[in-house]
Amino acid sequence: MRKIVPLAPRILLSLLVLAVAPMLASAAPQQMNEHWVATWMASPMEGTWSEGFQNQTVRMIAHVSLGGNRLRVEFSNAFGKHSLTIGAAHVGIQEKDAAIVPGSDRALKFNGSASVTIPPGALEISDPVDLTIAPLSNLAVSVYVPEQMEPATYHASGLHTTYISGPGNFAADENMQSQWTTGSYYWLSGVDVEASAESAAIVALGDSITDGAHSSMNANMQWPSQLADRLQKNPATTHLAVANAGIGGNRILHDISGPNALARLDRDVIARAGAKYVIVLESINDLGWPHEGPAHGTQEVTADQLIGGLKQIIERAHAHGIKVFGATLTPYGGANYFSEEGEQKREAINQWIRTGGAFDGVIDFDAAVRDPNNPKQFAPANDSGDHLHPNDTGYKAMANSIDLSLFR
Repeated sequence: MRKIVPLAPRILLSLLVLAVAPMLASAAPQQMNEHWVATWMASPMEGTWSEGFQNQTVRMIAHVSLGGNRLRVEFSNAFGKHSLTIGAAHVGIQEKDAAIVPGSDRALKFNGSASVTIPPGALEISDPVDLTIAPLSNLAVSVYVPEQMEPATYHASGLHTTYISGPGNFAADENMQSQWTTGSYYWLSGVDVEASAESAAIVALGDSITDGAHSSMNANMQWPSQLADRLQKNPATTHLAVANAGIGGNRILHDISGPNALARLDRDVIARAGAKYVIVLESINDLGWPHEGPAHGTQEVTADQLIGGLKQIIERAHAHGIKVFGATLTPYGGANYFSEEGEQKREAINQWIRTGGAFDGVIDFDAAVRDPNNPKQFAPANDSGDHLHPNDTGYKAMANSIDLSLFR
């Protein structure tokens, strides 16, 4: 009988490497060179009405920041008390109004199925689809709901027209006819693109000033959108996306409009695909709402408490490798809920943001939009008229004040 001589360990290791190498090589392009990056988002909020949709199609417009050749779409039932059934969902490139570019329609599937039921509190990410989209272009995402569905999860201020059909499934129609329109998003909470390894997302965490209140409808004039425009025009930053996680009325320490910033940080920032940076502009509603009466919450907070909340955001984001940039609070002198006490707190918070050294960088929005002759107020050219929110010019000044070298 021939004696079998065992192979030396070094030879066995060499043979193993040779056997595995082809598999690694074939997987490398997808695993090492590309990953998912959030190119657009709308922070989920809880609907406060009982009306809903039934046997209708809702077509919503998402203005992406980063382009790509492959995408996936996220739908949220975060605040639903019942399961959400989507009978069909499609995505295409917006041509004009509710019409999409011919040939750009793609049916979305969920684990290979054209329909999906999302449990209460959950979200669903579609299977990837091949669709080439340019940076700063508009996608049309259509959702058909066959059953009675309350819009329990939505985003109030979409600043893009949403088109709602009469009875029927029109998700695949290139020119969907709508019976009425709104300015909100329903269930749609994110769009990701497959992008290069160096690509990343900047998440803008804030309130109505980040959401873009009082900016022009269908014009993408919010400061995060104008930042995305700057990034795409700068050859060194075209790999960066901007995801707007603003909610009008939002606060850091208490709920009032959407979950407080500390409660939604994981879902809206840390869980965002490719998130590498977050810009935080929050606290003005914490200062102002207590002076609006019981309907808006009377929880008075100190500057130190709000600084503590900002520190929590920094600590939790850093634990996930996300850099945090602090944005100074813009002036609000003359606003309905202005108070001298609140102004003193705003100035104390801004002083800490500028000099405290807790953030990875500082963005001085306050200096960008204030009136040099009256720093408590917006410069007239930047004021929307309510003395709390910028106009399109003010949002542009905010976006232009951001040093793009922060995003190294």
